[in-house]
Amino acid sequence: STIFKNSLKNSLLQLECYFTWTLLKEDIDIACLEESIADQIEFFTKPNITNYNLLSYVCHLKHSDEEALENLQKAEEEVKKYYPNEIDRRSLITWGNYAWIYYHMGRYEEAQAYINKVENSCKKLSTTAQLKIQLPEIYAEQGFALLKFGGKYYNRAKECFENALKKEPNNPEFNTGYAIAMYRLEEFSYRRCEEVNPSLEPLKRALELNPMDTYLLALLALKLQDLNQVKEAERCIEEGMQKTPDLPYFLRYAAKFYRRKKELDKAQKILERALEISPNSTFLRHQLGLCYRAKLFELKNSTRYPPQDQMEELIQICISHFKEVTEQKPKFFSALTDLARMYAEAKMYREAEVTFQKAMKVNILSCSDKQEICFFYGYFLQHQKKSESEAIKYYTEGLKNGNHMFAKKIKKYLKRLLEKRIQEGIGDEKDFSTLGFIHKLDGEKLEAIECYEKANEYDPDNEEFLSALCELRLSL
Repeated sequence: STIFKNSLKNSLLQLECYFTWTLLKEDIDIACLEESIADQIEFFTKPNITNYNLLSYVCHLKHSDEEALENLQKAEEEVKKYYPNEIDRRSLITWGNYAWIYYHMGRYEEAQAYINKVENSCKKLSTTAQLKIQLPEIYAEQGFALLKFGGKYYNRAKECFENALKKEPNNPEFNTGYAIAMYRLEEFSYRRCEEVNPSLEPLKRALELNPMDTYLLALLALKLQDLNQVKEAERCIEEGMQKTPDLPYFLRYAAKFYRRKKELDKAQKILERALEISPNSTFLRHQLGLCYRAKLFELKNSTRYPPQDQMEELIQICISHFKEVTEQKPKFFSALTDLARMYAEAKMYREAEVTFQKAMKVNILSCSDKQEICFFYGYFLQHQKKSESEAIKYYTEGLKNGNHMFAKKIKKYLKRLLEKRIQEGIGDEKDFSTLGFIHKLDGEKLEAIECYEKANEYDPDNEEFLSALCELRLSL
């Protein structure tokens, strides 16, 4: 009956599980996430409760609820194996997921049975709780799930690990999660041109508690490399190489370390070894493409007349790697951008154009991703396609995405283009208003006012120009 269904839904919404944590399908590339979870299950030997729960939720997002149930069974088996004395405490999330999946399958009695299980366990574990209980393990599992759903979720993930650590400050797993969240948030801030270094201490602390975790060791090495502590960083990488010479998760970061250190042959060897262990990894394949690209740019910049045949060969190798990645992962935005840029290097302009357009249409881009692609696409339109007006359009769109890593470059190129058009006498109201917008971003208010006034002469009734002028004059 409807009443039963409504009260069921009310109970479901109170559960702590993947279905109530607002993990949205539109923020992820499902294929990428599945590959990442499969890698973790294959190469990490710790309890895989979180991974199976997450995989079950991903199956539900793909409308494979039967498969989702199979993964929940695997999560239950992991609990029995690793925590035989804490089954109630460790199964709350899994049972909550069961309840939701049965509800979506229209199997309401089974859904209710799992709600009852959660309720009974909560009563056992706490005198006050009904369907919710604030356990540190629940915060931590939520934190790990949020990390998998991308940049928008990193802040929430950090807060979850902070809550877990309040209850158990020395828990190795919670410290690991917190350090990873801080590291990723920092990378995010770097792309947004904010200066922060908060991940160094959490990484060191997490490593003290997890001395065998070479994934953390690799992140620490990259962090130290950022801070120019190269000797110490390399010591971390070498230690990791001895501890886990066959762990693809570690090897990919070791290769990144050597690529950034310009030891490209070493990086390439490491990636080739990692690909032997994990041949289907698109991430490793993409990294290998980046390695060859770095070799190409090194060759290009080393002499005035680099050998054409070697250049051609490197370009083709890059194209084949990037192309393979984008065929397997059509939403892998950086691989698409890299492929488009390589097509441009090969003077395959039609293919470059098509690939840039594909990258622009990926629906899970952050603002800094959008800005990056607008910059490279604009550059391609300006320099290879010789289409200044189209380049201006994409550069401008890039700037509207905020102050990220590529904002400075875009401003430089765009300013030059606009000033050139204005000097040649072909500038119109759009060119003046865009130049005004750049001056405004740079805090040059008088120059901005001058530009918007010029734009206003061309188009006196334009609301946008008038309100920009009004705002600027008031701020003087």
